[in-house]
Amino acid sequence: MIWYVLVIEAIVFAVIFTIIVFVTYSGDRIYKPECIHNYPPDIQEEYFKTHERVDVSYKSKKVILTKSLGIVVFSVILVICAKLAGATTFWQGFFVAFGLMVWIGLYDTLFLDWVLFANMKRFRLEGTEHMDKAYHQKWFHLKGIIFPGIIFALIPAALVGLIISLI
Repeated sequence: MIWYVLVIEAIVFAVIFTIIVFVTYSGDRIYKPECIHNYPPDIQEEYFKTHERVDVSYKSKKVILTKSLGIVVFSVILVICAKLAGATTFWQGFFVAFGLMVWIGLYDTLFLDWVLFANMKRFRLEGTEHMDKAYHQKWFHLKGIIFPGIIFALIPAALVGLIISLI
């Protein structure tokens, strides 16, 4: 394994992930169920007081589709990362992918959610702009990285390990 390549990949992965988040949460896309789903429940409730209620649960077809697409996109990126880092076995591919997924989960939680999401007005849902305290809920985001974040990370990691072992 080439460790310095993993460090570079982690940085590049964070940049790509940040771009995806900014594109996803731009314009009217922010009001789609798959985006609203990522907001704390009290923000969702306040938003739905003045807007049509849509299903934003984990069972929502749009949320499931978005999460599934995320698994595919992450798996493709992570297969490339694993190959560039020199992974040749299932476990090497798995651990590269899982490590990068944990990294991106931590980056998402500690920087994007706790710093940018909490402080940038562009991420506020219409009608919830006044809810500063609700947007600074660190525990909500930390719970998300623990569960289902770790479980979510296992799926692309296993796929990457499988693909690496087949290549």
